[in-house]
Amino acid sequence: MNQMNVSTTGIVDDVAVERSFLMRVYAWMALALLISAGVAYSTAVAPELVLMPLLRVPGGMLILFGVQLALVLGLSFGLNKLNASVATGLFLVYAAVTGLTLSMILMAYTAGSVMAAFVAASLTFGICSAFGLVTRMDLSRLGGFLFMALIGLVVGSIVNLFVSSTALDWVLTYVGVLIFVGLTAYDTQMLKRMAHGIDAENGEVVRKASVMGALRLYLDFINLFLRFTRIFGRQR
Repeated sequence: MNQMNVSTTGIVDDVAVERSFLMRVYAWMALALLISAGVAYSTAVAPELVLMPLLRVPGGMLILFGVQLALVLGLSFGLNKLNASVATGLFLVYAAVTGLTLSMILMAYTAGSVMAAFVAASLTFGICSAFGLVTRMDLSRLGGFLFMALIGLVVGSIVNLFVSSTALDWVLTYVGVLIFVGLTAYDTQMLKRMAHGIDAENGEVVRKASVMGALRLYLDFINLFLRFTRIFGRQR
């Protein structure tokens, strides 16, 4: 009987640690999305304050994308060297910078089509993330395939910048949806497993892991949203 009690207590503790960690991840992700939405809306309302001066700078858009890329790479590969506060700050700065790029979508497309894309992305993300949490399938086997597919998507997008093929653009859009559907489920399951491998008593480690997890899910959601905007979007 005593062994049964100890075993049950251990299971309850594991579930509690997992729930606490995932709640932190989703909370940071939600905060980042709110920051991005707030910056995107305020910039779209008054583009002359920040966006237009930036676009007038030679290579302004490249600078903006370069900053985004630098922040993501810095967080991804330099996380172990950063303390939790710096990592959190960089993540939120990245969300704000992403909001600047998203503001151009708000200005280019009608409000109704942007809302449709957001609802579609939210429902798709929610379903896929829930699947990653509850499925008994081992999604880790998909990791290598999804990574290579993502590389192919990036290369295809770069090529299409030069060839400007409408057909290729639509293919990349729908393939992108499939890739990020898979990545959402995969990343969620990996985070669920991560919850059992970190030191729950070490606040610094938990904070950094939750921020990194939030970044992965944030990127999945934003990429779904961008592709659904391409599908549902109606230009002004």
